[in-house]
Amino acid sequence: MDRMIYTALSGAKQILDQQAAVSNNLANASTTAFKAQVNMYRAVPVVGQETQTRAFTLASTPGADMKAGPLSYTGRNLDVALQGNGWLAVQMPDGSEAYTRAGSLQVSPDGQLQTSLGLPVMGDGGPIGIPPGSTVSIGTDGTVTARGPGEAANGLAQVGKLRVVTPPPEGLARGDDGYFRLRPGVDPLQQDPNVRVISGALEGSNVNPVESMVEMIANARRFEMQMKMITGADSNDQRANALLSNN
Repeated sequence: MDRMIYTALSGAKQILDQQAAVSNNLANASTTAFKAQVNMYRAVPVVGQETQTRAFTLASTPGADMKAGPLSYTGRNLDVALQGNGWLAVQMPDGSEAYTRAGSLQVSPDGQLQTSLGLPVMGDGGPIGIPPGSTVSIGTDGTVTARGPGEAANGLAQVGKLRVVTPPPEGLARGDDGYFRLRPGVDPLQQDPNVRVISGALEGSNVNPVESMVEMIANARRFEMQMKMITGADSNDQRANALLSNN
């Protein structure tokens, strides 16, 4: 089989992977604080005795577009958005720490502040507990206060402070569950007092649906070009075999 087929197949495979990532981005265009997935690939020359005119397509480490999404104001006390590059720390089921910008928070039946998916939100001293029946409010510095039923406005009690961190550029990697974690070798993150918390608002997805649709069309055309190369290589092989058979 002509080596051209192998090189074209490597390109077609990466285009399919890219198309899957774009489709996933488009499906999450309305997901709170979703960060668009970015799949990178590069050309690697084929090393051998032949002239280096062929190159395989190899995938690079996938990343994410970390730019902030648009804000939508909900007026709900437990909805929070973060300015700048701030991230909320949450506790995973295995006890490790992960990060998210999806600030649609809730109080569990046992009085724990959680994400919409039920993961405990970390405070400056661990998970944040909320007294039963309390009305919760969150300040611009991440301070969580609670007011019991029937208490006056001056009866607010601080129950914790959101653990908000600012990771270094390229310091986070997306997990299969959609939460971000520190890349290997990155130092543990400390609380960042400079990040402002916007209460009553949520960050939207940073996916641009129009750009994603255009990219899907471009990927489809790239894939079609690779298929034409494979078909052309196969046709050349068949003709060559026919000529050799005649001899």
